[in-house]
Amino acid sequence: MPELPEVEVVRRGVAQWVSGRTVADVAVLHPRAIRRHLAGPDDFAAQLTGRTLGTAHRRGKYLWVPLEAAGQDAPDLSLLAHLGMSGQLLVQPREAPDEKHLRIRVRFADTLPTELRFVDQRTFGGLSLHEPVPGNPDGLPDVIAHIARDPLDPAFDEAAFHTALRRRRTTVKRALLDQSLISGVGNIYADEALWRSRLHYDRPTATLTRPRSAELLTHIREVMNEALAVGGTSFDSLYVNVNGESGYFDRSLDAYGREDEPCRRCGTPMRRRPWMNRSSYFCPRCQRPPRGV
Repeated sequence: MPELPEVEVVRRGVAQWVSGRTVADVAVLHPRAIRRHLAGPDDFAAQLTGRTLGTAHRRGKYLWVPLEAAGQDAPDLSLLAHLGMSGQLLVQPREAPDEKHLRIRVRFADTLPTELRFVDQRTFGGLSLHEPVPGNPDGLPDVIAHIARDPLDPAFDEAAFHTALRRRRTTVKRALLDQSLISGVGNIYADEALWRSRLHYDRPTATLTRPRSAELLTHIREVMNEALAVGGTSFDSLYVNVNGESGYFDRSLDAYGREDEPCRRCGTPMRRRPWMNRSSYFCPRCQRPPRGV
């Protein structure tokens, strides 16, 4: 599933190529792609048509675009996108052939030769319209108000994060993937940050001192910014930016996917362990497990 860097790359593309344009018409080609919009495909298209897209925003793995009202009586709405496992927001020429898994097409009332397409092979992602949280200047959709701020957000509260981390009484990787505690971190970047911090994924959060949790946050930010600089991590063609281009951070991974390869720090073969229907990659020497694990 795309994590913060991949979603941020898409958000930047949407902000550059789509924000400020007015919707002329919407075609929903697969109802599952708007299943979170409970009023259905016709209402989704009708509510979106005539609206002007504002500046794209992101919280964790979600991105949204506030919509300027088409009339005085129109309700405030934001367009929310969740990419799921394979969702793609693509800005394509109007005459480009339809993608095999094209689910939604949005055309604009201007002379620019491009349109916005939502493509999703596995249909786990989707688009939906939601009312924003009252008083939120960015149009944050109410359905994701419970999602915590991410570590690249200037308003992220490090002290509150450390306090909540210590109180969770769980293990560190479980905490990093808890989107109500810190958003945007998924399996790949959790493994990378833990390797850089020399922390085992099963380390109890109650044992983390404030300097240790601050160091972990530093490494999370470093690895995410490095991934952003090269367009994110793409293991296959399912994750691409709005122009259809893949990211290249998979070439720089130190932990994730490197089972039996030498640790870049000490040379010990990296290990993989099943973990919560996923896998955790770690160095058994640099990231020693806590007692009892």
